[in-house]
Amino acid sequence: MRAVVVTRNGGPEVLELQQVPDPVPGQGELLVRVEAVGVNYRDVYERVGGGAYDVAPGTIAGVEGAGTVVSLGAGVAGFAVGDRVAWIAAQGSYAELVAVRAEVAVPVPDRVSLEVAAAALVQGMTAHYLACDSYPVRDGDPVLVHAAAGGVGLLLTQIVKLRGGRVIATTSGGEKVEFARGAGADEVIGYEAFHERARELTGGEGVAAVYDGIGRTTFDDGLKALRPLGTMVLYGSASGHPDPVDARVLAARGSLYVQRPTVGTYTRTPELLRSLAGAVFDLVGDGKLYIRIGARYPLEDAARSHVDLARPAGRSASSSWSPDRRPRTGQRPVRQPPHPTARPCTKRGARDVPRRYPQAAQTAPISTIRHTIVTVHTPVPGTGVGRKSAVGS
Repeated sequence: MRAVVVTRNGGPEVLELQQVPDPVPGQGELLVRVEAVGVNYRDVYERVGGGAYDVAPGTIAGVEGAGTVVSLGAGVAGFAVGDRVAWIAAQGSYAELVAVRAEVAVPVPDRVSLEVAAAALVQGMTAHYLACDSYPVRDGDPVLVHAAAGGVGLLLTQIVKLRGGRVIATTSGGEKVEFARGAGADEVIGYEAFHERARELTGGEGVAAVYDGIGRTTFDDGLKALRPLGTMVLYGSASGHPDPVDARVLAARGSLYVQRPTVGTYTRTPELLRSLAGAVFDLVGDGKLYIRIGARYPLEDAARSHVDLARPAGRSASSSWSPDRRPRTGQRPVRQPPHPTARPCTKRGARDVPRRYPQAAQTAPISTIRHTIVTVHTPVPGTGVGRKSAVGS
């Protein structure tokens, strides 16, 4: 099979497309024909090395994706050949075939494409637990969403609005403002003195919660934006880790709460993982959560996806997204029974939130929209004939 191998630590050039032996599913594993691979910053950390995600030279890159089960290892229950599945923790996903532990695989419903499943799973689950568990948004709650035009930010904004909250979004400006507004943000502000602006917009009271994936440069001022008993949810550290928190500061600013959640905690058992993934897929399938795939690359161009992912704001890369393919106002999908283990998140009776994404050109800054995938041209087992993954979202 073809696979993208991390030949050594370094830049995107260390990713090489090679012919390698097909994997054999072991005890409790599924062999999956890969249709699409999610590209994330974790993949960059793995390639660069020296951190928590360091891998040995010769390792096949990537850990998340979606595809179709082609065979089962011993002891697998609950899955069958032909099932459509997605995963977020299967090393070697930048390949035509991958062995996935059954306990980390989740079923993908027919009404969700495998491309969307691959692009949305990690960020969709993150946005879901942030708005529904870390701080469960209530009707009328004002919340501050940092980096609202990013991958998590766009999804988080939509889910907060579905729960009846009011979103004050931060972006660095430009077309990101329109993307945040298109996702439903009520107010879009810059980062300079954002805490003061957030207080002004809430009549001096402050916001109920701050969702912060940036870290060092925004954390302290984020605490200043909170109302008494408010919650700071620090789910990432793109600008570095904040300094240690002095508990006396939390007391002085109104008995504040601070949480540092991880997707690993919220998916620590197969049951939790499938419940959370099912809830996200239900929202997508019902047309309530819109996933905008910012860029697609064939497997042989995986290295280019890393180059584009690291581009600074304002630079563009080819994108196959078309504004004409977004959900149209008033268009409602066929309702299907919810995922059997999905936890309800959205407010009962909540209205659909129209997405107003700008009529952008066919290029979009990769730094603005992080839903990036690699589509895989995979051989149909036993035939030697290739199958091209379907494109469409």
